[in-house]
Amino acid sequence: MHYHNTIYLDHAATSWPKPPEVINAVVKVMQEDAANPGRGSHQMAVRASRVLFHTREKLSKLFHVKNPNDIAFTSNTTMALNMAIKGWVKQGDHVIATSVEHNSVRRPLYELERSRGVQVTYIEGDVEGNIDVKEIVAAIQPNTTLIVVNHSSNLLGTILPISDIGDVARKHGVKLLVDAAQSAGILPIDVEAMGIHMLAFPGHKGLLGPQGTGGLYIASELELEPLLHGGTGSQSEALQQPLVRPDRYEAGTQNTPGLAGLGAGVQYILNETVEKIHTKEWALIQRLLEGLGNIKGVRLLGPQLNRPRTGIASFTVSNRDPSELAFILDRNYGIAVRSGYHCTPLAHQCAGTESTGAVRASVGVNSTEDDIDALIAAVNELVEQHDV
Repeated sequence: MHYHNTIYLDHAATSWPKPPEVINAVVKVMQEDAANPGRGSHQMAVRASRVLFHTREKLSKLFHVKNPNDIAFTSNTTMALNMAIKGWVKQGDHVIATSVEHNSVRRPLYELERSRGVQVTYIEGDVEGNIDVKEIVAAIQPNTTLIVVNHSSNLLGTILPISDIGDVARKHGVKLLVDAAQSAGILPIDVEAMGIHMLAFPGHKGLLGPQGTGGLYIASELELEPLLHGGTGSQSEALQQPLVRPDRYEAGTQNTPGLAGLGAGVQYILNETVEKIHTKEWALIQRLLEGLGNIKGVRLLGPQLNRPRTGIASFTVSNRDPSELAFILDRNYGIAVRSGYHCTPLAHQCAGTESTGAVRASVGVNSTEDDIDALIAAVNELVEQHDV
């Protein structure tokens, strides 16, 4: 099967295809400005540094960040979450997380439980992944220093009440870290208004940039212990990592071509508007939920029809293995979806699918009603064939 014939419904893993502007931006830097940013005063190095600064500016506009230098670039959301969690949480601290967290949060927290004696409380979500903010308040202890929440579940599509949680964090003097893996570029984010102290985001999903890009917003009053130590191009004579931002958190050569592509992706989002993108994706997912809901034996996960959610719909089919279904959808119908546990066993426990996993379909900016209808028809056909 030719790749351009693929019906791609795996945008929650990575967006595809990338806008032409993104590809052109990567190629332009590779051809013209691929010097080492911040390492030298020659014109090409200065232009490379400018690429990074412009991308920081665009991200600041999107997330309502006052100072672009409060955004540190990383290679993905996982690195950003590790940087935030390990850089802030100290020996004996208490952390509050939720049962819809990705392993990118769960595993670093487990590591700190093991190595630093950190205590972690997981707030249980309901079957749709909704969290009761009152339970977060009740879980706060004198040694609570961090609340970590997923803005939107990568399995269930549930949208968590970040502003309400931000109010709780502010009131109790606790820092709030938001995992925006499924919301950056898809849901409105205002770090100041929502009370977000740290925001971890991917470049390659809703922001439409290349893989190997991402970042962490760190509120100006926070001081994290850097995850990496090494060359920054500044204060090279000093033995310790520089204090100046973003250099303190960006040891080593940056992915300049990738970040140029990310800048183009963010500009695409700014032009289209997050609101318009979310409205389109929500409508497509409602169409999918409605179509799949009419098929015998299909169980839909996450918020019910006409409720808020991101562009994700996970489902199971009775007496069918999700991995087998995804394999057949790919091989026989040219439809790319994701099956299994989606690196979030906690959310599968919420949904009651911890023993089977699920099939996940996720839409993006270029998904169409035809894509949705093709998946509905394929699942319907597979169910009918199985019943015969």
